[in-house]
Amino acid sequence: MKKLRIIASIALVGLVAAGLAACSTSGTASGGKTTVNWWTWDDQQAAAYKLCLPGFEKANPNIDVKITQYNVNDYFTKLTAGFVAGTAPDAFQDSVPQLGIYASQKQILPLDDLIKKTNYNLGQFDVGVASWKYTDGKQYGIPLDWAGAAIYFNEDMIKKAGLTDQDINNLTWNPTDGGTFDKVVAHLTIDKNGVRGDQPGFDKNNVKTYGIASLAAQDFNGQTSWNPFVATLGWKLGGTKAAWPTEIPYNDPNLVSTLNYIKKLGDRGLMPKYGQFTVSSADQMGAGNVAMAQDGTWNATSLTKVPGLKVGIAPTVKSADGTRGMISNSNANNIFAGSKHVDQAWKWVTYMGSTACQTTAGKTATFLPSIASALQSTVDYQKTQGVDIQSFVDAAKNNELYPAPPMANGQELADTIQPEFEAFFTGEKGDSIFQTMQTQSQQILTKK
Repeated sequence: MKKLRIIASIALVGLVAAGLAACSTSGTASGGKTTVNWWTWDDQQAAAYKLCLPGFEKANPNIDVKITQYNVNDYFTKLTAGFVAGTAPDAFQDSVPQLGIYASQKQILPLDDLIKKTNYNLGQFDVGVASWKYTDGKQYGIPLDWAGAAIYFNEDMIKKAGLTDQDINNLTWNPTDGGTFDKVVAHLTIDKNGVRGDQPGFDKNNVKTYGIASLAAQDFNGQTSWNPFVATLGWKLGGTKAAWPTEIPYNDPNLVSTLNYIKKLGDRGLMPKYGQFTVSSADQMGAGNVAMAQDGTWNATSLTKVPGLKVGIAPTVKSADGTRGMISNSNANNIFAGSKHVDQAWKWVTYMGSTACQTTAGKTATFLPSIASALQSTVDYQKTQGVDIQSFVDAAKNNELYPAPPMANGQELADTIQPEFEAFFTGEKGDSIFQTMQTQSQQILTKK
């Protein structure tokens, strides 16, 4: 799962729909076969699930599957236009924030009758099932994968700093003095004169290598930035509600103190300031700009395959008492309510949600399968490729994950809150913004 910038815009639907109306996305292939169209925003997932096609089509010789990938910047706009024009794909990969709007508009099918009819086993999934229940209590999605965060680190830089892998694996944190995390980040930061961030004479305005890539982000859930830090203090995106929250506790003192600590890391010259680098974490590590980067599952292979570098993977920070936590997004398959091939689409969706397919596709390690046995196969395979993603699995086993809550009007929330985070991290606005954000979230999440 890549970082998702959901940009569906109802205002664009009329224009885009006109362009799509001429090309239906479902039909009958030559030889009397039914064609099932499936969409994703991730080119790597498109490639991964194509590996499942031979097994599926062998078991279902009368069905052809066409996999189409659109850039994430276009994906949800095209999907929304397809709903309007009746040309949406039979099935498609979806993200939790879109569940509310799609289900409320009846653009996607509740799957309970199909589950019952085919005796499909939802119990095989370890992650994701609950995130795809709508307020009507019905199941709208079949889990595909989940994602979390970890700390990627340049092992040579760690060694030269006199640190060990275990030091990085056991970083503690608190919002007052930053714990061992702060000490390690400061020690790994080096200015252009070779002075470290914890030494006298350090020049914060002329840094050669930052201790960690920027943790300042504008996304409303902070999945790979601030969330793993504040989660150690018990903060969750939905507050006390695991699903369909009525507000986001942005004004919680724990979150406010966490975000202020992260902002000060940039002010102290220990991490890049917001927007300072526009290239990926892998590019920053490859160029020697940063010694560590907190990033997502989906970037494990790119970050650990940086040419000329040996990159390790460590779990996220923990509190002084050993508590870790992070939000986990879950992608799933939906079926378009207007599909003319529901039964065939269901066969493809459930095949994707099988141990066989998830084991095959999961070897790409761009995502973590939602089925435990397939997940373990992914971990084992990646170890043979020199990529150790065990920290992600340990987070799941140790109950350190909490699922991203499904919520009403998730897209509007993201669009509204992102500029506010940007204003805070650039210094344009101060702490008063957090109460504003909480009020905005309440207005949006309770809007009918």
